Amino acid sequence: MTTRDYQICTNCVIGTTAPKIKFDNNGVCEYCNNFSDNILPNWHPNKHGKELFTPILEKIKKAGKHQSHDCLIGISGGADSSYLVHLAKEKLGLKPLVFHVDAGWNSRISTNNIARIIDGLGLDLYTEVIDWNEMRDLQLAFFKAQVPHLDAPQDHVFFASLYNFAVKNKVKYILTGGNHSTECIREPLDWIYHASDLRQLKDIHKKHGSIPLKTFPTSNIFKHKIYYRYIKGLHVVKPLDYFPYNKAEAMLELEEKYGWLPYAHKHYESRFTRFFEGYWLPKKFGYDKRKTHFSSLILTKQMTREDALAELIQPAYDPDEMKKDFEFVAKKLGLTTDSLQDLMDGDNKTYKEYKNNLFTINLGTKVLTLFNKNYQIFK
Repeated sequence: MTTRDYQICTNCVIGTTAPKIKFDNNGVCEYCNNFSDNILPNWHPNKHGKELFTPILEKIKKAGKHQSHDCLIGISGGADSSYLVHLAKEKLGLKPLVFHVDAGWNSRISTNNIARIIDGLGLDLYTEVIDWNEMRDLQLAFFKAQVPHLDAPQDHVFFASLYNFAVKNKVKYILTGGNHSTECIREPLDWIYHASDLRQLKDIHKKHGSIPLKTFPTSNIFKHKIYYRYIKGLHVVKPLDYFPYNKAEAMLELEEKYGWLPYAHKHYESRFTRFFEGYWLPKKFGYDKRKTHFSSLILTKQMTREDALAELIQPAYDPDEMKKDFEFVAKKLGLTTDSLQDLMDGDNKTYKEYKNNLFTINLGTKVLTLFNKNYQIFK
């Protein structure tokens, strides 16, 4: 095999560390062209978007008219989910039940932010606490599997808990903080594989786990995309795509109104995610998720390419904090720092080396794209 020469997009900051990336004759990557050709013409964070959202809003309010809550919103303490809760209550007049999954890795900032949002808006919070022994065992299995996507167990339990709770309690609408403004570019599958692939999760745990997952919440893409949607009538809505959403301005508004605390990068409200994104991925695999995060902000004019390139030269976060996080993660998982380093030094593997449902997921995604008009690239 020939080694591909490194190339970086002339418009954003994604390069050939995304293995399947393609460039046009001007050196612009397919993610940028997809944004211009498909996402931008169908994305309306303006007056038109508000008009499009009005009938959706009316349906949500009608469904919960005689209930204590009319929708369910998952919150992590990060900017997107925190601002969504604020938007839903203060600007849309909804009655959300706020849902949080405690998977054992909350940072002090995330806990503080959740409390300030809930108290400031006078909302109800439901917290689902995941059995730590099972969570730890599954996460350790992913470490031992030597794959990049260490976040799959945590992401899986987040969405599975939320969707399962909604259906069990007959909540018809889930509002999520997913949005084009900060996430118009998705990470390549080689970096971040589908957390919804229950077959892969079970295979990795079977090979590397040590205790049964008796209470761990699970789901799969067909359960929550098809069964829950078309049989149980569960609707998932992304309100942030219908209104102006500038991340820096949103964070400032949250700070001023609720004393909400900012953090270094997207998803760094979790100590595990901070270690995973800022240490495991770049140090072991050479994947820097900041490139997709920054590129999304470049395309939506919230960051310049020059500023992104300058920031990428710097470590993902403070080296002293990295060392502390390394020691913290090792201790929390019941490992020594030497054994965690051995895992860091092990032979890298990919999702392709474990059982997976990628073919059927891709097929289902293509079908659902026709109906849901999701124009993002998944590859």
